[in-house]
Amino acid sequence: MPSVCVPSTPHLADPQAALAWWALQFTPHVAQVEEALLLEVSASERLFGGRAALLRQLLEPNWPLAPVEYAQGATSLVAMAHLRCTPQSVQAQGAAVPRAVHALPLHTLSAARPHLPTLARMGIRTWGQLRALPRGGLVRRFGSALVDALDRAYGQRSELYPWLTLPEVFDAPLELAAQVESAPALLFGARRLLAQLQLWLRARQRGVVELELLWELDARRSNAQHIDAHHQGGAQGRLVLRTAQATQDIQHLQRLLGEQLARVNLPAPVLYLRMRSLQTEALASETRSLLPDTQRPGDSLHHMLERLSARLGKEQVLCVQPHADHRPEHMQHWRPWQSLPPKAQAALAQAVNSAATKKEAARADTMGATAPFAPYFSQYGALHPTWLLLNPLKLPVRANSPQHHGPLALLLGPHRLEAGWLDDTPCALRDYFIARSVQAGLLWIYRERLPTQTPGVPGDDWYLHGVFG
Repeated sequence: MPSVCVPSTPHLADPQAALAWWALQFTPHVAQVEEALLLEVSASERLFGGRAALLRQLLEPNWPLAPVEYAQGATSLVAMAHLRCTPQSVQAQGAAVPRAVHALPLHTLSAARPHLPTLARMGIRTWGQLRALPRGGLVRRFGSALVDALDRAYGQRSELYPWLTLPEVFDAPLELAAQVESAPALLFGARRLLAQLQLWLRARQRGVVELELLWELDARRSNAQHIDAHHQGGAQGRLVLRTAQATQDIQHLQRLLGEQLARVNLPAPVLYLRMRSLQTEALASETRSLLPDTQRPGDSLHHMLERLSARLGKEQVLCVQPHADHRPEHMQHWRPWQSLPPKAQAALAQAVNSAATKKEAARADTMGATAPFAPYFSQYGALHPTWLLLNPLKLPVRANSPQHHGPLALLLGPHRLEAGWLDDTPCALRDYFIARSVQAGLLWIYRERLPTQTPGVPGDDWYLHGVFG
């Protein structure tokens, strides 16, 4: 069983867990063995191009957590012994030579450490010398654990370890090195938690949709009169991040977190941080092309909207919400973009991305001759304009003809609308027309049909309601 051992490092909030999560991308068999991590790579070497290529990726200089040292061996105990030896002794012995296992110092075997003084007085200082002793005498004097360890080290007994399994929910604490009195300064510690979150997401092949950052205040210096909405728990604060799409982009989450922390006032210094995932989704693997991928300029639309909402406030970034009503001015409502469900936010972003192309096609059609419009309108009825006026503009009438920068030529219509009977708003009794203006182009106008008039007799009030742009 080829094994690789690397020592754990103190560079993250939970260094052992972070290093183990990072190692899961190379093999599913990762275990914490005393002061090191054990990676069983016999089934993974070919996937990464051989053992040498796998070791290069394990020891690459741009590794995000910390530099690592490693040792390898036919069994985990041999790899652990090589790791505990000095580099000079390992180089002199040669890890690939079987005799090097017999020459390993006895203190590198964990099971032999409690008996080192006794074994030293007997002149036993290497694995080979210990293995040469009678097994029955070793068991009677030192117990069966020492003999079992030797058998596992030489591959004569199977090795069993509790392989690492990732938790279902990411929840990592962090004790700050010093008290932090400014909320934007919390981003420095939050980056370490975000780096650990990225390892967890990649190992589980999931993307985060919603997460929270918690911080604990120094209760001795807290001022209850200055606790704001972020500190409803008194000595604790909470900030929630939501994204429109499940993501593993830690840089985007870091920018969102920085924008929101800039708007937080801390009533007391912060001592501890904690990050927890509230909602995650499985990410579908992306099929890559054999051809070189085109470079995508800039960020996606929903990333930009999320940053604007975090910087300006969610009430300042609005989107259109469709409403079931036949009256054009009531067909949509404006509401904060972040109040929509994540799937609705993603769908809206995709729709806006393709809106420019559809708008140009509609503009090209409306600028053509009148004849091509007849089949379209006869099939679908009145075409809603590109731009709708906030308040309809009343048009002057001359010789029973509506005017707007000159007389208007009615092209299509009428399209009769009668709606609004069941709510408190005024009902709409209108006849819509498509009209052409020499200066303004295609317009959407309607004629009021007042309820007091005789049925079938049109009114005289004309209004401009939309413009085809």
